[in-house]
Amino acid sequence: MSGIRVENINKSYGTQQVLKNLNFSIEKGKIVGLLGPNGAGKSTLMKILTGYIKPDTGQAFIDEVNIAENPIIVKQKIGYLAENNPLYLDMYVREYLSFIASVYKIDVQNVDVVIVQTGLTPEAHKKIAQLSKGYRQRVGLAAALIHNPDVLILDEPTTGLDPNQLVQIRSLIKELGKDKTLILSTHIMQEIEQMADSVMIINKGEILANESLDKLRSGQQQIIEVEFDLRIEREFLDALPHIEAAENLMDHIWCLAFDTEKDMRPVIFDFANAQGLKILQMHQKNKNLEQLFKEITR
Repeated sequence: MSGIRVENINKSYGTQQVLKNLNFSIEKGKIVGLLGPNGAGKSTLMKILTGYIKPDTGQAFIDEVNIAENPIIVKQKIGYLAENNPLYLDMYVREYLSFIASVYKIDVQNVDVVIVQTGLTPEAHKKIAQLSKGYRQRVGLAAALIHNPDVLILDEPTTGLDPNQLVQIRSLIKELGKDKTLILSTHIMQEIEQMADSVMIINKGEILANESLDKLRSGQQQIIEVEFDLRIEREFLDALPHIEAAENLMDHIWCLAFDTEKDMRPVIFDFANAQGLKILQMHQKNKNLEQLFKEITR
């Protein structure tokens, strides 16, 4: 299987176990959002996948190549953008990317390709020290892409980008994800929702969720906010089928939670009509990824 495969990975620092028996696979052409609180083990996992550190036990593979046994081959297959994005600030953009191309022993023409691809053309003649944080981030991304890797591991790739740059880089990452295996680690939940096909949530070294975004949301409660024309008591709403919780937000407005996939809005409408109530407004509210993340890692 092309892509990433991890089998029974464990890693400890001293007496602290950072990763606990991790098992997962990511297919080519998929973008996976990697989420977890600080100290969850995300950085350690990415370092193992890039061959920077070795696991205590277990194995990891890039396109079926064992990372520990073939580190040089694996590094040729991976593009990595680190969170702190280390760059040679005294070098010019084009000079730095030409240096990276020489390290990989690839055609220097690839430099022009990634400069255009990452939107660096207007800044290519400048020293990296002169660039804004957003453009420095683009240089790091260009360096990760220059050898056309099969796997991309991006740690906080949108840090420092302005709203216009965000749109451009999101679009680039989604395009890259069509024919590469891509892990995207970020604390910005909206970025995951915008770009990822699926989400892997890690906490205390363990995988708590590894699902597509659609599947992750499908198991959540159905939340409906409704405003009646009259004040009612909480107990009055217990007669609604599948109701799990009811919270009075203000005056006649209630937030109702149901444990069912069935759309409960028609049921609420019929219930109100039977009780002589009028519904002034009603809308369904899905939990966003941030709320789901808090529930899973609580």
